[in-house]
Amino acid sequence: MDTANRKTLRLTDRILIGAFLLLALMLIGIGAARAAEIVPSVGLARTTSGDGSVKAFGGVALRASVLPMIKTELGVAYRSEPYFNGDLNVKMVPVTASAWFTGLPMFYVGGGVGIYRTTYDYKASLGLQDQTSHEFGTHVGGGLGFPLVPGIASLDLNARYVHLRDQGSPLDPNGFTQSFVSTALGVAIKF
Repeated sequence: MDTANRKTLRLTDRILIGAFLLLALMLIGIGAARAAEIVPSVGLARTTSGDGSVKAFGGVALRASVLPMIKTELGVAYRSEPYFNGDLNVKMVPVTASAWFTGLPMFYVGGGVGIYRTTYDYKASLGLQDQTSHEFGTHVGGGLGFPLVPGIASLDLNARYVHLRDQGSPLDPNGFTQSFVSTALGVAIKF
């Protein structure tokens, strides 16, 4: 084969590779154009210790696809729960970051970390000073997405286990466990 033919083949190979790369980037761009979603939700949470009562909470999350089967999520929520027969009310605002593996279209599993701003609000008659702390926590979980309006909105049902370190309290020398299990129902709105 002469030099001119080799140069032509190399040039043709480069053009084909470039065209395939351009096509792949365009397809990724089309998918990423509607890859973000906002997810307002309400749910139920129960601590892994305590009286076993279930309390409602609310939250909102922002999800985005970073790879074809990986979504990231930033979320914030609010929950409040009484302890020690109402002598202590724990108010928690978790700010979390999660990574979800979405290998199957309807299902996702994963976990993440968060900072849990927690206020320990003691009953006034006890004479104890309220306290606020910022706790580091981890979570694992998963969920299901059911399309409501294809490509625009889906129903999101998820569950997670949140692990926080045990907290000491002047009301009990053994302290109490702050870890909890939650289930939430939301609507994922794509934009």
